[in-house]
Amino acid sequence: MYNVKKIKEDLFWVGANDRRISLFESVYPVPTGISYNSYLLTDEKTVLLDTVDKSASHQFFENIEYVLSGRKLDYLVINHMEPDHCAEIQTITEKYPDLKIVCNAKTQAMINQFFDVNLSEDNYILVKEGDTLNTGKHTLSFVFAPMVHWPEVMVTYDITDKILFSADAFGAFGAIDGNIFADEVDFEGRYMDEARRYYTNIVGKYGPQVQMLLKKAAGIEIEMICPLHGYVWRKDLEKFIEKYQKWSTYTPEISSVLIAYTSVYGDTQNAAEILAGQLAELGVKDIKMYDASVTHPSYIVSDAFKYSHIVFASTTYNNGIFVNMENLLHDIVAHNLQNRKIATIDNGSWAPTCGKAMQELLAQLKNIEIVGQHVNIKSSVKQDKITELEELAKAIKASM
Repeated sequence: MYNVKKIKEDLFWVGANDRRISLFESVYPVPTGISYNSYLLTDEKTVLLDTVDKSASHQFFENIEYVLSGRKLDYLVINHMEPDHCAEIQTITEKYPDLKIVCNAKTQAMINQFFDVNLSEDNYILVKEGDTLNTGKHTLSFVFAPMVHWPEVMVTYDITDKILFSADAFGAFGAIDGNIFADEVDFEGRYMDEARRYYTNIVGKYGPQVQMLLKKAAGIEIEMICPLHGYVWRKDLEKFIEKYQKWSTYTPEISSVLIAYTSVYGDTQNAAEILAGQLAELGVKDIKMYDASVTHPSYIVSDAFKYSHIVFASTTYNNGIFVNMENLLHDIVAHNLQNRKIATIDNGSWAPTCGKAMQELLAQLKNIEIVGQHVNIKSSVKQDKITELEELAKAIKASM
């Protein structure tokens, strides 16, 4: 049975939720699932904006058939070719053989890579930056957004209703729980962390490219944002755009300390706990701690974009960094984190080498300041190391 949501009088959400998925892109935990958003405009010409993942195909086609109510589908606009948004392109073209695919040249090449489609040049309308498509009452304009987060990405702007169909920008992990609009839910309390985790892990590496898109968006009047994952924004857009401004410029949201540690027998954890307590005594609030062996790195990467100061504490293992900490550090480097103040702690009973190795990895990040003296624990925390941890806490507090 169909499950559609009205966005405007002639615009409908025809996507679907996947609540059974456990790992998005086979990497990121999604404990509350994911939504695959697709939108259908029923103007004088009908326009489908993107498709869905193959796991949602049955619901998707029931939704389309209900909204069309016997009408033909005239256009398919493809903003992004990632398979969670384009999996049904071939089936769509088979069900509606007369439709025109509206895309750019890079997208057209990818269609032929992903699918064995029997399409001629007449089936395509290839668009360039700033091109428009009139569908009757509405005029759609196309804005290129390369590397947000694939090279073919574009966004579509409905000039008539001032709606930005934003592709993977302004999305969030999590299925849609009935309500479709962000102002109908406690987005700040329930979903902002998942929006940040989505951005930082999926798009975070491409801050400069996101900045280019934000500058383009600043030149147009936007009254609604329709992303490919998560809720539709129609109120307080500036609040979410401000988050993107911070995230894409690697600007901390809060001045506080994130502590990520790995510990085999508990002694490195003890050092991290002592440091956290000392920071609290100095008046630092909202400290966040993670055991990187227990917590998926996507959550720690997300908070690394949120916090101004980060402490990494690791056991030496196989003459190097403990494997889960090493994986986390490589992930943070891969996501291009910048503008942070960082401190390190290591533990080694006979060959404490991971402190140097951690700092060598972190040195790849831009605009990083190492705060305080590195603390090396030999097996367990002794009184002299408590003093060093106190001094490190003071240095961190002073740098705030």
